[in-house]
Amino acid sequence: MGPGQPGEDESVVPESNKRADMSRIIQFARIVAGAAVISMGIGRAYGVPQDGRRNPSGSAGAASLATNNTIRRNVQVVNVPVTVLDKRGIPVIDLTKDDFKVYEDGKLQSIGYFTREPAPPLRIGLILDTSNAMRQQMQFEKDAASDFVFNILQSTNTQNEIFLETFDQSSSIIQDFTADPQVLNDKIRSLKAGGGKSLYDAIYSACRNKMLSAGSPEETRRVLVVISDGVDLQSTHTLEETLSMAHRAETAIYTIGNSPYGYDNPADKILRQLAQDTGGAAFFPLEKEPGADLATGYLSHGQIGDTSQNKGLGAETGIYNAERMVHLADALESIEHELGNQYFIGYTPTHFALDGTYRSIRVVVDRKGLIVRSKPGYFAIAQQAAAPPPAGKAGN
Repeated sequence: MGPGQPGEDESVVPESNKRADMSRIIQFARIVAGAAVISMGIGRAYGVPQDGRRNPSGSAGAASLATNNTIRRNVQVVNVPVTVLDKRGIPVIDLTKDDFKVYEDGKLQSIGYFTREPAPPLRIGLILDTSNAMRQQMQFEKDAASDFVFNILQSTNTQNEIFLETFDQSSSIIQDFTADPQVLNDKIRSLKAGGGKSLYDAIYSACRNKMLSAGSPEETRRVLVVISDGVDLQSTHTLEETLSMAHRAETAIYTIGNSPYGYDNPADKILRQLAQDTGGAAFFPLEKEPGADLATGYLSHGQIGDTSQNKGLGAETGIYNAERMVHLADALESIEHELGNQYFIGYTPTHFALDGTYRSIRVVVDRKGLIVRSKPGYFAIAQQAAAPPPAGKAGN
């Protein structure tokens, strides 16, 4: 039997068959590799940590980034932070996955991810009204805001970050995102009242210039906390445009109305709408009614210049000022408590096309008498498409 000649039990494999077998092997390898990539993409979207040691080189890191970008366009996971409260406003923390149902555009979705811990880090924008109308409120706003900042960032290894924005006739970023409470406190203490009111521009700019670049919605919770009377006089953006931008940035807005009891403030409904339409909440801590003996409560309209009535309300003894500070601080503490006791739900939508349309979200809990808050929806666009403009002076 000579070299290269088949024996009696051997057969010659045609070259074309060998190429076909090799093609099938390569195709199978690609399928396996693609499945692994999809698994990695879903894990990242759900917050499952990946082992960075697998890609030690720069080229491998670039390849991983390219892979993640591709997966984000094909495997979309919608993450929904959910707050559940009882009738007293106390967070309910004993619910399970089976207690929740999630609907997108009215269609029931399959929950693929459910947890309470670990909570994604917070990206909070603290927006303070520094218009002339707030001059008498400024000190109380500063004290309450400082307490809030220290409570949110109290841990030395916190992943939470806060930025500070103010508005009067225009709006300005006073301090960019930081995890240092002392830096924020110094900026808060230096604030002074100005003129004008541009509430909508301030919120629009915060969502457009800060929240859109604050990390992906899968990995962060985006929240604005706004302390204002809700009055807007000079904004170039409308309320509808402001809400649309908040929806695009997937940002929940918590509002704190600071008009004292006795004032008829039609703008309170604006604060309620900003919160309700974005999955946040509205607080009105200074609406406490005066007591029957006028020994408690807040200054009513028409009483400011009447010293005899002010004495009855305790203004001269500091009771009014002290209570106003306490109630502002209580409102911020309620927000802090809500954000610290949320559920986190993830699902892959049945309508998976990233076609730029807005999808509404409704979360239902199978237990009576509970208040449920969650983001109202999202725009089905690839994350890369939401490239924000450079940050700077707001209100444009």
